Amino acid sequence: MSTSPPVRAPEAGGGSTPDARQLRTILIAVSVALMAVVASVSGLNVAQTHMAVEFGASQSTVLWIINIYTLALAALLLPLGAVGDRLGRRPMLVAGLGVFGAASVLAGLAPSAEVMLAARVAGGAGAAMIMPVTLAVITSTFPEEQRGKAIGVWTGVAGGGGILGMFLSALLVDVADWRLLFVLPVVLVLVALAMALKSVPDSRETAAHRFDTVGALISTVAVTGLIFVLQEGPERGWTDPVTLTGLVAGITAAVGFVAWELRRRDAALLDVRLFRERGLAGGSITLLVVFGVQAGIAVVLFPYFQAVLGWSGLLSTVALMPMAVMMMATSGLAPMLAARVGSRATMAAGIALAGVGLALMALFVSVDDGYLTILPGMLAMGTGMGLSMTPSTEAITGSLPRGKQGVASALNDVTREFGTALGVALLGALLAGGYRAAIDGRLDGIPQGPADEARQGVANAVEAAGGAGPHGPDLLHAAQQSFVDGWQQAMWAGVAVMGVLFVYVALRGPGRTAPADADEPEAAEALTAR
Repeated sequence: MSTSPPVRAPEAGGGSTPDARQLRTILIAVSVALMAVVASVSGLNVAQTHMAVEFGASQSTVLWIINIYTLALAALLLPLGAVGDRLGRRPMLVAGLGVFGAASVLAGLAPSAEVMLAARVAGGAGAAMIMPVTLAVITSTFPEEQRGKAIGVWTGVAGGGGILGMFLSALLVDVADWRLLFVLPVVLVLVALAMALKSVPDSRETAAHRFDTVGALISTVAVTGLIFVLQEGPERGWTDPVTLTGLVAGITAAVGFVAWELRRRDAALLDVRLFRERGLAGGSITLLVVFGVQAGIAVVLFPYFQAVLGWSGLLSTVALMPMAVMMMATSGLAPMLAARVGSRATMAAGIALAGVGLALMALFVSVDDGYLTILPGMLAMGTGMGLSMTPSTEAITGSLPRGKQGVASALNDVTREFGTALGVALLGALLAGGYRAAIDGRLDGIPQGPADEARQGVANAVEAAGGAGPHGPDLLHAAQQSFVDGWQQAMWAGVAVMGVLFVYVALRGPGRTAPADADEPEAAEALTAR
């Protein structure tokens, strides 16, 4: 990140400050674009069986179709965020929407798994062009007194949009054809594109240094390696040679990236020295943990709804909506609360509430009493996450100058993606381990074949129970109770993690979250409303 005094870029076409109506249109445009990206992260999960049948693909290939989008997105966020700062945020947003829309059309028409994989990679690249720019447009366009509320809306969409996308995807799969999943992002892209061309101003950094190409390449390798390990480790095994190779490559590149950026200093892609500041460090760590817990809990909730309660995929996504609604609502309220009591107190309160929600779900979950036993915990968790995410995002974007808001936004997004992958891997492993440990003591009297099948997971047990004859009800009950044991183990681990995070934020949380313009009496960019 450049910290030298920037040269103000000349305004093209006569600059003007957006009025209230244009600001609303800008916020809607970037929110719709963001919704297209986050809905595509999780939406395809509901079509795994359909893809396997239509493409004749293995489960491993299907998982790659789903995961490679996130891998490409995470790997390219930092480089493309920096490119957007230099080339202009509106051109980058428009180009990203074009790439993403074309990739969605290709995916919807894909005749084979290979074409689908290529389309998902292209979609991830397009998403990496879109996602950081959507937040950078807000932080570089909205006046300070309105910026917090706008970031709250963005955060709500980023946090709850994935659940909403899963619901719409499950609805389409249930009532129509799985390929129609890609109609939703195309429609969102067209709406966002029309609004962006009309209202989104162009803003860019006038750079005093050449683009950090080496840093961009190293960061791509580092993120690719580490995300790959988190995605493949649970499937291949953590000691598999491929997993270990990815881990070594990721860690080596990450260390190399830090060393290179320290050497580049003011000309760095990301000035890693800024992590000494409470805002950047505290905001990044909070988002990493909060998104990790959110994603990990989703891994726990879906099998509970489907295998324990016997619900459909559509009803399971509906069951998540109260948590998503609370998250989106409190994300919008968080800036007002932070203005009154401070960002650190708001984040700490949110983290504490989320921890309480996890504890409630661990204490009161029940096979017999079902959904109502976990609903209070889900509501508390959604509220807490909304309160903690918005000030964390403000802390990150406020730690970098206006001319580097694309990089700041990309860092915010990379942190979320890392947290998501980490949470899924770790909480998923805790759930699986707890289930296996619990079910062994509950299989006495069950025939060997169904018992072995049940040890593989609760979904396998549900299927095996149907062919276990008179032992079926006992096998099903054993699997459901064992899943609850694994659930509690995962939830209590989440409580412990949130407790550590609470102490950290209370002691070292961010203070001021205004944009870091101390060295920039004037904005380091041209803002042109066209």
